[in-house]
Amino acid sequence: MTVLTTIVAFLVALGLLIVFHEYGHYLAARFFNVKVLRFSVGFGRPILVRRHGPDQTEWALGGFPLGGYVKMLDEREGPVAAAEAHRAFNRQSVYRRFVIVAAGPIANFLLAIVLYWGLFIAGVPGVKPIIGPPVPGSPAAVAGFESGDTLVQVDGEPLTTWQDARWALLQAGVTRGRVKVEALGENGHIAIRTLDLTGLKPDDLDGEFIERIGLVRFQPPLAPRVGQVMSGRPAERAGLKVGDEIVAINGKSVARWDDVVRAITDSPDETLEIEVRRANGVADFVKVQPEAVTENGKRVGRIGFAPIVDLREVQRFRTEVRYGFFEGFARAIAKTWQMSVFSLNMMGKMILGEVSLKNLSGPLTIADYAGQSAQLGWISYLSFLALVSVSLAVLNLLPIPLLDGGHLMYHIVEIIKGRPVSERALELGQHVGIALLFTLMAFAIYNDITRLLGG
Repeated sequence: MTVLTTIVAFLVALGLLIVFHEYGHYLAARFFNVKVLRFSVGFGRPILVRRHGPDQTEWALGGFPLGGYVKMLDEREGPVAAAEAHRAFNRQSVYRRFVIVAAGPIANFLLAIVLYWGLFIAGVPGVKPIIGPPVPGSPAAVAGFESGDTLVQVDGEPLTTWQDARWALLQAGVTRGRVKVEALGENGHIAIRTLDLTGLKPDDLDGEFIERIGLVRFQPPLAPRVGQVMSGRPAERAGLKVGDEIVAINGKSVARWDDVVRAITDSPDETLEIEVRRANGVADFVKVQPEAVTENGKRVGRIGFAPIVDLREVQRFRTEVRYGFFEGFARAIAKTWQMSVFSLNMMGKMILGEVSLKNLSGPLTIADYAGQSAQLGWISYLSFLALVSVSLAVLNLLPIPLLDGGHLMYHIVEIIKGRPVSERALELGQHVGIALLFTLMAFAIYNDITRLLGG
């Protein structure tokens, strides 16, 4: 992945999500005839300003891109001409102000629905939820899962792809309960297995959760033949070539590509002697030292090569999720709702200490994911946009002063009490909101740096 791709993918995602959010506020304000003074993408001193529209609204680009705002006419922020007082935000009824504030997160929810809808209609490729040998002693092994089982349902929720299985099991993992999984064995028999997740720890939900409960995706057996050698990596420096068949490593015979991967993964920074049979049938020996990298907190070896893959064999394990126009719309709404509820559950569990704060991500991780998804293609990138749009909407609805949710909280109090919240309470709430947001951002950036340093 190139740095340029990451930067461009991140800026496009950020710009699109912010524009949709703020445009929700803008359209609601215009609907109620509230005068909009400025529509800004980014904070700080504007680096670009254009005036447009009947009210000569300033359309601005701020120097700090992580956010945006819509500034409306408001008597609390400056003098307002008597002729325009009726168009001030503070003069609107509390119900109108509530709708204007809520319109931003609603716009992000609608964007996610549209994106998921388009993806479901176009078709989302995936891998069938077939498992390999469960990790010994893991919850999956205890439950009786076997290699070759196809996961059919999780607590009654049907599964089509491996991603569906990960998502359903992650939701179950957050609640730390026992989950019923319906599996179709290779013999054609259906079995209902109980996966016990009550023993999970907060850190277990970080990273590759599904592998930590012992479920691994089935990999069709591959011959130990080299199909790709990456430039500048240990495999190339050692003299390995495309077409080489790996016969033995440190004198131990290998029969499958999995054996090769296991030997290299378990030997970071160690010198391995690899016996190969060249494409012309000549036997040879090469010495290679796997690079040490950190994955999920563990040091592993990598040398930068890949096997020869039979595409026809791989195709047997692929599938595609596609729905019609109306069913796709219903599925998109359901997906957005599920993601929203899950995000709230995760935030609640973090506050209670039941989920690790390591799951909190900041701008660096989001940029990394943006670049990775863009490299994988437009389907992955649009899925990423939908996910972040939901997360942005949910985050903004939290009852934290300075966020939309904080303002909605003030409006709800006003509806109940029959009068606006006092200036003193607003000022105090602003200080609390700044402190909370600063703390959240500090945790998120710390996690970002930790992930980057940990590989």
